[in-house]
Amino acid sequence: MTLQWTFVATVLYVEIFLIIVLLLPFISPKTWQKLFRCRLATMLSSYSAIYFYIFIAILVLLFAESVREAWKYSKPLEHDDLRQFPEAENAYNMKLFRAQRNMYIAGMALFLWFILKRLITLIATEATLMAQCEASMKQAESASAAAKHFMEEKNTREENKKNLATEEKDLSAVEKELASTRTDLETTREELYRARVDLNTIKKQAESTNQEYDRLLKENAELHDKLEGGDNKKEK
Repeated sequence: MTLQWTFVATVLYVEIFLIIVLLLPFISPKTWQKLFRCRLATMLSSYSAIYFYIFIAILVLLFAESVREAWKYSKPLEHDDLRQFPEAENAYNMKLFRAQRNMYIAGMALFLWFILKRLITLIATEATLMAQCEASMKQAESASAAAKHFMEEKNTREENKKNLATEEKDLSAVEKELASTRTDLETTREELYRARVDLNTIKKQAESTNQEYDRLLKENAELHDKLEGGDNKKEK
């Protein structure tokens, strides 16, 4: 195998190995994303387009060469050549086999190169989508927590409003009772004042009655004394 076909076969084996490693299920896309974003990968990715097109050009040229060789040796030999050179058919078939082998190797290497490029792109896209999904989940959780907090605050406010309304009702009832008590107190005060006035009037009337009674007693005693004195004079 010549140098160029050894290179193509090496590229093919490396591509197969990389595809198998990239398809391992226990390595997450995030890990590959971190590896793709390392310093060396970043330096290589800056020239990735150039490398990609160079390898594509090389593989296309080698594939075209292998196709040409396979087409060249696919023609059957003439019987005269077989008679003159008996070993020519084996050599011819060997060259045909090598041309077909090189064509298959170059074609598979070219095909797997596109597969590898697409697989790396899909892994990077999946890692980005996973990161966005996690960010969206965190935002949804924070939004849900905020909505729950707002609902709790709303319920607390409604309960406070209900409690305040109940307290206002109770306060209005207490105020009504207090106003009624004040009214009753004013009425009682007025009645007490009237009773005091009536009591003072009765006391004054009783005092005047007592004084009149005392005066009458004195007059009665004086009259009685006068009557007794008159009787004594008559007897003498």
